Parts: sequence; structure tokens; C-alpha cells
Amino acid sequence: MLILKTLDRGPMHGYAIATRIQQTSRDVLKVEEGALYPALHRLEVRGLLDAEWGTSENNRRAKYYRLNAAGRRVLGEESAYWTRMAAAVTRVMQTA
Repeated sequence: MLILKTLDRGPMHGYAIATRIQQTSRDVLKVEEGALYPALHRLEVRGLLDAEWGTSENNRRAKYYRLNAAGRRVLGEESAYWTRMAAAVTRVMQTA
């Protein structure tokens, strides 16, 4: 869900995705390459992302990922589910 949400802002390569998640979470979440690239591949295989090769800001070859219509639909579903779950956990934690 975090990858899909990050790509909702626009196309990015893997390193930029990991950096954005870390920055947005104020360094609480750190996405390791060993987890990120297999996850990107799975999302691409599932048809939630489109990808194409391009040149990064450092003039290096990089694969850029883009959220497609199916990915946007799944992001909406997963975001709604997460909101319900987080609210439920909060209610339980606040119970005396």
C-alpha cells in the first residue's frame, strides 16, 4: 500500500520510492532494497504498475514505475481497509 500511495504522486524509480517513504514517515519507515524490488516486481506482475526504463537524475539507467488504473483502484480499497483497521486498533487501545 505504501508503494502504491507513493506512486500516486507520479512515476518514480525504486530508489526515489524508498527515499520518499522514509522522508514522509520522518525516518520511521526504511524500505530495504531486498524488500522493495521484489515488491515492485510483484505489483507489476499483478498489473497494478506500469514500468519503463529511463534515465535517473544521476544520469543512470533506471526503471520508472507508474500507478495505473488497476493500481489506483486497489490503492483505494487498501486505504479504506487500513483506515478501518487503524480506527479499530485505536478504539481497543483507548479502552480502559
